[in-house]
Amino acid sequence: MRHVSEDDCRGTGLREEGLLLSETHWHQREEPFRLFIESVQDYAIFMLEPDGRVATWNAGAERTKGYKPSEIIGQHFSQFYSEEDIRDGLPQRLLDLAMEEGYAEDEGWRVRKDGSRFWARVTITAVRDATGKLIGFGKVTRDLTEHRRAEVALRSSEERSRLFIDAVQDYAIFMLDPEGHVITWNMGAERIKGYKPSEIIGQHFSRFYPEEDVCNGKPPMELEVAAREGRFEDEGWRVRKDGSKFWANVIIAAVRDSAGELLGFSKVTRDFTERMLGQKSLEESQRKLQESEKSLRELSLHLLRTQDEERRRIGREIHDSLGQYLSVLKMKLDSMSVTPATPEETSECAKPCR
Repeated sequence: MRHVSEDDCRGTGLREEGLLLSETHWHQREEPFRLFIESVQDYAIFMLEPDGRVATWNAGAERTKGYKPSEIIGQHFSQFYSEEDIRDGLPQRLLDLAMEEGYAEDEGWRVRKDGSRFWARVTITAVRDATGKLIGFGKVTRDLTEHRRAEVALRSSEERSRLFIDAVQDYAIFMLDPEGHVITWNMGAERIKGYKPSEIIGQHFSRFYPEEDVCNGKPPMELEVAAREGRFEDEGWRVRKDGSKFWANVIIAAVRDSAGELLGFSKVTRDFTERMLGQKSLEESQRKLQESEKSLRELSLHLLRTQDEERRRIGREIHDSLGQYLSVLKMKLDSMSVTPATPEETSECAKPCR
């Protein structure tokens, strides 16, 4: 038997004292972190035993799931899952994945103590000691029910908007990527331009423009203006699938995310061919009416001039005839003053002038 010396006892005591000091120091460092975890209320943060039983419980877990620590510690965490998830083996699959990969993430419906459901984002992390032995799992759960409702409402709104846009037939409404390639296509676009979605999605929108516009760089210029100023509006000739042309009113708007990054462009095109032709017909009618009015004014002036000339001519004729009559009458009267006139001569002088 080995003799235990005083030095050995002193060394053993020092090692034990050092171990106690190390453990005390570790607990002193661990305690604030533990208190912090327990006080967090926006996240359910707790530990599971290797078999899935709850080992710790913080204030956030109590607020989110409704259980007090005394009610849940020692219970299996599968009771937070719906019956269909339990039947499908989801809780154990998540633990198995965390053991294999180090962690597992999931989103889905979870069940509170009162039976109500909430949409949760869950992270399960395998916790191992220094030797690599599994000592449990850390589980973080956040209630994203409101976020989920907003997301579902947004998705529903987007779906209604998509269905509405798809159903519109009087307007070609579609999206372009930042380079100008078609990424969506509605019924109005198919009706106006003649392409089916499978024929045009992925193609560059420049094919809708006449060759001279493409050669002049008009399509990329429109995207540049829309990207710089937010929108671009234009009217001009566009080309259908069959090569025929139509007069289009076009609005291109830049689409950006919340960070201002360009996602692409929305493009709204309306066939204004009939309106343009009607406008041209109206302008032609107005031109002809103006010409008719001009001709009418010229004719009126001509008639007025003719009437004035006729009045002057008649006046001259009357003046000349009357002058001649008066001259003859004067001559007769002069002759009568020398030689008395016969009744016939007097009667002739009294006759009206013709």
